[in-house]
Amino acid sequence: MSYEGLMVSVSGVRGRVGEALTPEIVAQFAAGFGAWSLARNGGTATIVVGRDSRVSGPMFQRVVLAALQSVGCNVLDIGMVPTPTVQLAVEHHHAAGGLAITASHNPIEWNALKFIGPSGLFLESSEAAEMRTVVDGKIRRATWDKLGTVSVDKDAAREHIEKILALSFLDVEGIRKKEFRVGLDCVRGAGGAFMPVLLELLGCKLATINMEPDGRFPRPPEPVAENLGELQRLVQDSHCDIGMAVDPDVDRLALVSDEGVAIGEDYTLALAAKVVLRHRKGVVVTNLSTSRIVDDIATEAGSRVIRAPVGEVNVATRMRAEGAPIGGEGNGGVILSELHLGRDAPVGAALMLQLLLEEGKPLSKIVAAYPRYIIVKDKLDRPNAPLDTVYEALKAAFPTADVDTQDGLRLTWPDRWVHVRPSGTEPIVRVIAEAPSAEDAEKLVRDCRKPVEALGR
Repeated sequence: MSYEGLMVSVSGVRGRVGEALTPEIVAQFAAGFGAWSLARNGGTATIVVGRDSRVSGPMFQRVVLAALQSVGCNVLDIGMVPTPTVQLAVEHHHAAGGLAITASHNPIEWNALKFIGPSGLFLESSEAAEMRTVVDGKIRRATWDKLGTVSVDKDAAREHIEKILALSFLDVEGIRKKEFRVGLDCVRGAGGAFMPVLLELLGCKLATINMEPDGRFPRPPEPVAENLGELQRLVQDSHCDIGMAVDPDVDRLALVSDEGVAIGEDYTLALAAKVVLRHRKGVVVTNLSTSRIVDDIATEAGSRVIRAPVGEVNVATRMRAEGAPIGGEGNGGVILSELHLGRDAPVGAALMLQLLLEEGKPLSKIVAAYPRYIIVKDKLDRPNAPLDTVYEALKAAFPTADVDTQDGLRLTWPDRWVHVRPSGTEPIVRVIAEAPSAEDAEKLVRDCRKPVEALGR
């Protein structure tokens, strides 16, 4: 099968709608996933299906339901919900797997399928490779009398919210009494139908923008600081205690302080860890490209950070192995193992309210107590030399650094680091550096470019 124009990764397949991503492609992948799930599950399988609010979502949802039925899977359709709700529903119903129809933070013209295994985690690389061999082969279809059924579960979102409110260390009554004023931007994604319900149950007074879940994103949907100008103004104008922005499928949370300043999505995981480590012992797991503000907060709590390769499933499986209570990614993705091993913006939002309750001071003051770091990202054309040669040249150029080679090369010093890794989707090498100032971070990137470019000549 031709993957031209598609981004095929461990967690799924994505592309531009009507170009690389067509109903035929979606049907092939969904049927292949269903057939693979059936084979692993003794010939019977229930698959949970949910989607975000993208305009193409209803079309692809119908395609996915039919494709799964065509191989004999029974389908549980949970409608438009956050991706973490799909993951939780797979666990709740002991399903053979799940399909989330979402391109997460990609631009409006994209959509995707994300494949979820029976544990509620995204597929690991070995599982994804197995599944793709089925997709690429001749998929066996069910006869008329063996077709799968479709049933609807309208309670998945409510059950997700109830699980968050039942977290033992979440002081729901204390939060409600505070009546926090929250500025909320759901970028017209699936969060528009979910986040207000959760926050109002926590007693919050809401000032909202971009809530209609119609997938017509009014701005670039990734919740990075440069895209949150409207939310920053809303927080200032409405005198909010905190601003919250989620991406279209509600697995990433970014914050705006009471002063109307977007504090950077790396702080979401760090501040969530600050809360959780007061109530639960253990390590924090995050990926190799996440800010060291997480290390500062873990150290303060008497804990430490363990780093995993980039990719949510890599963090989740390492959390499971380490028994970590909290983990996630520096893109605003918080994973609370007590709830489930998946990035979950709603649980991140609840943890932020718990933080404000426990600290008894504004978010701006909480953040100001910690060092500030600047992350600079760059990319280089992939050199002709093998990447191992590149890494050896970089290690020789920086002999005083601590070295991590789990995922490309990460070089670390006490107050800065640089991560060099090949892109999974483009013929480039990504270079990410963090330091106390932009000047220092940019210098690290420049210093890394020299040996790489020298090998490319």
